[in-house]
Amino acid sequence: MSKKYKAALYMRISNSDEKRGESESLSNQRKLLEDFLVNYPDIEVVSEKLDDGYTGLLFDRPAFKEMMQEIVDEKVNCVIVKDLSRLGREFIETGNYLRTIFPQYGVRFIAVSDGVDTAKDEDLSGHLDVTVKTLMNDAYSQDISKKTRSALQTKRNSGEFVGACPVYGYKRCDEQKNILVIDDYAAEVVRDIFKMKKDGMSAARIADKLNERGILSPFEYKKDRGLPTPKGGFADNENSKWSATTIIRMLKDETYIGTLIQGKQTTFSYKLKNKKDLPKEEWAVAHNAHEPIISRQDFDLVQKLMNIDTRIAPNEDSVYLFSGILICGCCGTRMTRKTVPYKDKKYYYYYCPKGKKNGCIGSKMIKETDLVECIAGSIKQHIDNVVNLDELLTHMGERAIVKKVYEKYTVQLQDVQKQIDTITHFKAGLYEGLLNEILSKEEYAYSKKGYDEEFARLTHAKALIITEFEQAKANEDEKMRWMEHFKSFREMTSLSRSAVIQLIQHITIGESKEIHIKFRYQSDYQNALRILSPQRKAV
Repeated sequence: MSKKYKAALYMRISNSDEKRGESESLSNQRKLLEDFLVNYPDIEVVSEKLDDGYTGLLFDRPAFKEMMQEIVDEKVNCVIVKDLSRLGREFIETGNYLRTIFPQYGVRFIAVSDGVDTAKDEDLSGHLDVTVKTLMNDAYSQDISKKTRSALQTKRNSGEFVGACPVYGYKRCDEQKNILVIDDYAAEVVRDIFKMKKDGMSAARIADKLNERGILSPFEYKKDRGLPTPKGGFADNENSKWSATTIIRMLKDETYIGTLIQGKQTTFSYKLKNKKDLPKEEWAVAHNAHEPIISRQDFDLVQKLMNIDTRIAPNEDSVYLFSGILICGCCGTRMTRKTVPYKDKKYYYYYCPKGKKNGCIGSKMIKETDLVECIAGSIKQHIDNVVNLDELLTHMGERAIVKKVYEKYTVQLQDVQKQIDTITHFKAGLYEGLLNEILSKEEYAYSKKGYDEEFARLTHAKALIITEFEQAKANEDEKMRWMEHFKSFREMTSLSRSAVIQLIQHITIGESKEIHIKFRYQSDYQNALRILSPQRKAV
């Protein structure tokens, strides 16, 4: 009586197999196995296992592990695959299953397309081509891995998104899958997060606010809309809420200013999925890869805010008014806020925590109300100065603002064009010399080649100068946008943490309590004054 076999049909398809078309499709594999079994009444199919989207280099595939457990539990004693590559593409491990593991459990193995059946040749001694095929499968995987890595790196370098899931706030473009476009709803949440940070909120308080409003966390949002939710993102656990960690990651993510940073990690080899970090210089960085959600100005400001040591006021949403930006002018230590109770009232002061005992001679306390009055007046005066400066520069016109830039590149363009005109003139003379038989054909060809090469070089140089000129003009326009930043606070009626942190870089308190304010964009302000001064003198 012939032995009866309880078989598991095992099918596998990887991402590279999908690109190869129907020959490796799941439907094709299933039909091939079903047709094969028609002539084998001694084999009963008791299990069907399918791994969709898994490489053959690794054997920790979920369906494969389920099948192995059924073999251990003696529910299956026969494994049938389309060909050897479906079982695996890694030479050593595949051979281990064929020659050691399966025989240990008395499992009959059949690879239909390759003509392998261990019931007919138990130790595979008659199948030298099995070794050759497993080696070929391994080599194929290595080749595919190299080509895939190269193709992905090319896309990264050109600013195309090759990740599994776009960052919260973006989605894939319907027409160009490797280009990110703004997800309007999520983008508004991102803008709110950056605004709350600029207003002085801590990351934990921002997270609490979002949870209070019932706004879905990035993970929940993607899950709710049926989007990919790979691990390693802003939130990894189901039913997750917004957290301080999520907020901090988002506030540091340059994707929101249009910069795509990819290729931070790689695998040790094509056979291993463990990853290693790459040095920063090997990352693929593409600027202006997509439309930004946050301006560079706001992003840079938030990075500075996160580097300031701040404390949250009790029972408040934001940090103390001057926390993190008040500096002792004697020792450079950040000053600390102190509450002094007196006759049922509370008074607030800032002082240097280093103190005289540690060598600071300027440890006098300064009253918070005095600071507020002084800083508010200084900010108002500075904003008025900026507004007046902007009006004067606008009245003078754009040409005055970028006059030096114009002059520099205009001179360079004129010089290159002069050289081009000279070369053109000489080339015309060469042709006349050839017609008048002053030059031989050989002399004409030799001289023309030299002039052509010089003409090409100068034409390329001219194009570079024009490009640099346009970029310089755009940069000058960008530099003037800082004025709008100050002008947006013109209607301010009281001093707020948001105004302090967005307009002031730091405040230094001197030994005699003198106050020195360094406003943000101070160098831009001085440059604008320098541009204005010679023009006003000329008038």
